Amino acid sequence: MRWTELIVFAVLFLLVTVLGFLAARWQKGGDLNHLDEWGLGGRKFGAWITWFLVGGDLYTAYTFVAVPALMFGAGALGFYALPYTVVLYPIVFLPVLRLWSVSRVHGYVTPADFVRGRYGSSLLAFIVAVTGIVATMPYIALQLVGLESVLRTMGLNGSGIAGHLPLLIAFVILALYTYQSGLRAPALIAFVKDILIYLVIIVAVIYLPAKFGGWSAIFGAAEQKMATPNPTTGAPTGSIFLTANNQLQYITLALGSALALFLYPHSLTGVLASRGRDVLKRNMIALPAYSFLLGLLALLGFVAIAAGSTPITNAATGRPDTNTIIPVLFGDQFSSWFAGIAFAAVGIGALVPAAIMSIAAANLWTRNIYKEYLHRGATPHQEARQAKLASLIVKFGAVAFVLFVDPQFSIDLQLIGGVIILQTLPAVAIALYTRWLHRWALVAGWVVGMAYGMYLLYLIPNPAAAKSHFGGSALTLDKLTVFGWHPFAGSTVQIYVGFVALVVNLVIAVVVSVVLRAMKVGQGTDETSGADYHADEGSERLRPVADVAVH
Repeated sequence: MRWTELIVFAVLFLLVTVLGFLAARWQKGGDLNHLDEWGLGGRKFGAWITWFLVGGDLYTAYTFVAVPALMFGAGALGFYALPYTVVLYPIVFLPVLRLWSVSRVHGYVTPADFVRGRYGSSLLAFIVAVTGIVATMPYIALQLVGLESVLRTMGLNGSGIAGHLPLLIAFVILALYTYQSGLRAPALIAFVKDILIYLVIIVAVIYLPAKFGGWSAIFGAAEQKMATPNPTTGAPTGSIFLTANNQLQYITLALGSALALFLYPHSLTGVLASRGRDVLKRNMIALPAYSFLLGLLALLGFVAIAAGSTPITNAATGRPDTNTIIPVLFGDQFSSWFAGIAFAAVGIGALVPAAIMSIAAANLWTRNIYKEYLHRGATPHQEARQAKLASLIVKFGAVAFVLFVDPQFSIDLQLIGGVIILQTLPAVAIALYTRWLHRWALVAGWVVGMAYGMYLLYLIPNPAAAKSHFGGSALTLDKLTVFGWHPFAGSTVQIYVGFVALVVNLVIAVVVSVVLRAMKVGQGTDETSGADYHADEGSERLRPVADVAVH
């Protein structure tokens, strides 16, 4: 048991717990028993709050743990996270502004609300809502994987339910202050989380390279380790350079991840909570600062190799848990008190996105399933109460997932999550600019793209973990078939499944749209027709959000 680290961790965790409960009074402008106040913070977060909130939402504990862990295990491929977060913001700059404006005018709370208004289709909105919830669940579970890696490093995590007690306590506390304070809790805590993360990473990238002979020595140690054959497959464990087989995977994984990130409901929750377009513009310019942080963080995977750090063995599987490599590095190379700060940064970094994700999933359930199909006449207070209860269920569902399922499988599910959420791109992102794609064509594209994506994921093995199926998201081209034809037979080049499934989705949506338009099948009403897509908080077109009827 690392007592000094544990005490520092507990003190900082107590601090954010107090902040979480106090957040109910912070920037309070309305009744927290209204979904706009509880689930979107009153839609009045300024530039700094939005920057910390969205940054804390997108750069999660899993990112802080898994990106360097992937660099540690596979090498250069793990660096895909850097170009993906660089190209992300130019791609989403204009779409998020348009979505904010139309959502502000019509009082939309979720992306499914927008789809419902744009196409007049409750079915399409239901599909988008369910897709968002399903894709978010493993993401929440993976925050627990990050938190557990810290607990395990401090000696607090063992086998069985009793061994998970610290994790359960942490998430009970998270559930309580999120239930009370809503989105304001993670928004306030994000300030503490990001300050700690920046402090730890800046110290680490200055101190550790100097200790281990500089970056040249660190990259040399990484290159030597990657050349060592894997005892299971006999192939090199990785490479500090991309190879001919994974270059296409690197490109499509970076682009696919960039397209997917702001389709996740928790990303759009942070966007809709901001008070204006100017706030979003400044944030799209400033948020790449987190990409710089991510690049430094990824390199710590190579630093761990040079340091000779060894991941902790998972007692349940008997395999090394690479998610623990960065906590182990910090625990071995820093003083106990600073290691405690680093552990708290990662732990708190798990709580912030987990809270936002559970709120976003609860908003989808409340507005697009509960209100649409179960209680059309729900009052704002009933909506807020339903969302609070749903957020509790989502959190503890994620905890149950970690308790009873191998965490390594949950990591595979995160990769599947990107494939899933990408299937909503035509209905959400493209619909911001055109309704040419027919609503029934969008449904058909979603069905085919989702089914084909799941089929391709099923074909991917993971020999290192002794899995025959769902072994990741990298598919060799020789497994792609077109009506029984193998156009890439024998190819060992890999590609990201999500990218392939999205292309199939778009092709089906376009073809079916052409057919339906030729048959003159009705498209449905457009509630957003004539909406001011440039409306800001000062626009005369805006009505009080509480008075806007969504459906």
